[in-house]
Amino acid sequence: MHDFLFRLARPALHLIDPEQAHRYAIAALRHSPFRGRVEPDDPVLATQLWGRSFANPIGLAAGFDKNAEVVDALLDFGFGFVEAGTATPRPQPGNPGKRLFRLDEDEAVINQFGFNSEGLAVFTRRLAERRKRPAPLPGIVGANVGKNRDAEDAIADFETGVATVTPVADYVVVNVSSPNTPGLRSLQARDRIDDLLRRVLATRDRVASGPGRPPPLLAKVGPDLDDGELHDVAAVALATGIDGLIIGNTTLGRPPTLRSRQRGAPGGLSGRPLMAPSTECLRRVYRLTEGRVPLIGCGGVSSGADAYAKIRAGAALVQLYTALVFHGPGIITAILRDLAGLLRADGFSHVADAVGADER
Repeated sequence: MHDFLFRLARPALHLIDPEQAHRYAIAALRHSPFRGRVEPDDPVLATQLWGRSFANPIGLAAGFDKNAEVVDALLDFGFGFVEAGTATPRPQPGNPGKRLFRLDEDEAVINQFGFNSEGLAVFTRRLAERRKRPAPLPGIVGANVGKNRDAEDAIADFETGVATVTPVADYVVVNVSSPNTPGLRSLQARDRIDDLLRRVLATRDRVASGPGRPPPLLAKVGPDLDDGELHDVAAVALATGIDGLIIGNTTLGRPPTLRSRQRGAPGGLSGRPLMAPSTECLRRVYRLTEGRVPLIGCGGVSSGADAYAKIRAGAALVQLYTALVFHGPGIITAILRDLAGLLRADGFSHVADAVGADER
């Protein structure tokens, strides 16, 4: 039903401003009575990670549901997990002016939102209310946190974010790689990311000091890091014991193959053109960490073959977002079906068996 409605609405949505279209999509999902999932996932897609059970390895990346408004509706599309955010400690509007551009010819998007957020209080309240429901939809829900644009102590903002969302999230992500917040990506430098990860891990452990396993804590790093920077990130991940890395985020790069007249717009590029460079970045981090740090592959995924390539390159889980803009929610069912077929064709019984297969 979701996909049918998308196909009806898509021509109109693509005639209006992309950010306004996104707001309409969130509003529609917030009031949608439909439940589209009627069949269980293929057992070959099930995976265990961090002591949590994922019905399938395909997740929605942060950025679509920035304020945790429609988590259950998104799980209903068929995602095995959904990541809400990025949420900042205090509300902020993000960058001014036009800040979302569709590159239709390239199946790509450029955004320069700058962490527009209703703030942690609203974000966390919604996640907490979801957990109180008698029967929330099955699925893993992550919380992605960032810093305010005017933060004097960036790491303190991340500590605040981690402390606030730890009690209400299945996993937590510190986003240090958005290109649209001044000074943010400098946190990926070796000394700074080491300090950041140690402090947020200590915060997570302090807040989750009761019985039970604390939510895994991940860092989201960008695809624009050079070999030396990737080496540093991998070394720090191993040294600090962070639970995982998301590789990666949008890119400031502009491949020469881009055809859209919007290709020069400011901001971070996502979508199909990001598939190859982000997967190569993922592969390098998998090698550098010797497969000892769980990785989530993100960037350019729009098919089962794309998801499978990420897994074989080292991803334990895979995320997408931009493909929804161009193909609608029906693409999730197609990706899951094709991924299951590819796994079985190569003789794998579970997703975990295929992780890093190209690097063995």
